[in-house]
Amino acid sequence: MKHNWSQCVLAAFAASWMQSAFALDPRYPDWPCQQLKVPGIAITSVWSGPPIEIGETATPADAKQAELVSRLAARRTPMEDARKLIVDYIFGASAEKQEKAKTLFAALYAKLNAQRDEVMNGIERFSRKQKAAADDIREEAQKLREMQDKPSADPAQNEELASRLAWQTRIFEDRRKSTSYVCDVPVLIEKRLFDLGGAIQNAVNADTSKP
Repeated sequence: MKHNWSQCVLAAFAASWMQSAFALDPRYPDWPCQQLKVPGIAITSVWSGPPIEIGETATPADAKQAELVSRLAARRTPMEDARKLIVDYIFGASAEKQEKAKTLFAALYAKLNAQRDEVMNGIERFSRKQKAAADDIREEAQKLREMQDKPSADPAQNEELASRLAWQTRIFEDRRKSTSYVCDVPVLIEKRLFDLGGAIQNAVNADTSKP
């Protein structure tokens, strides 16, 4: 029974990682997601307003805008609330509204793009740890099979190794199941930036001149 179990573990892991290998972009061997890895958010995909020169050091114009950027960037802030905050912030004459819109979006872009990069780097670190864990499990399964093949195998020792292997496999599988969730996060960040950009443009175009 244990002998067959260890062989099944080896076969399952081999199949799992073969499928993953075919799904990955060879340019990014540590990227485990079905979604293609696209480093950096293209500003043209999230902003339809006037051209904005955005550098890596784009920062909020003042303390008020900095606080607003933090609230808007946080996914716990519902988009309905975010739209209201944007409308309340972007008011005044046309030129003033345009300036507020551009500096606000530039700061949001810098913040959320950096946040997305951080998440993607974390996903790749997670993937490398999973690969290392898979290698360890394969080695342990091979060791168990070799021990079981010995005529003088110690049942207690085999049982201990089998239990440890089962626990390692369970942890690996639990983490693997979370991959689809973490892989959605960069997409959600980009979508939020797109929605915020649209809300900013709507606020600019709205007739709101009152303070």
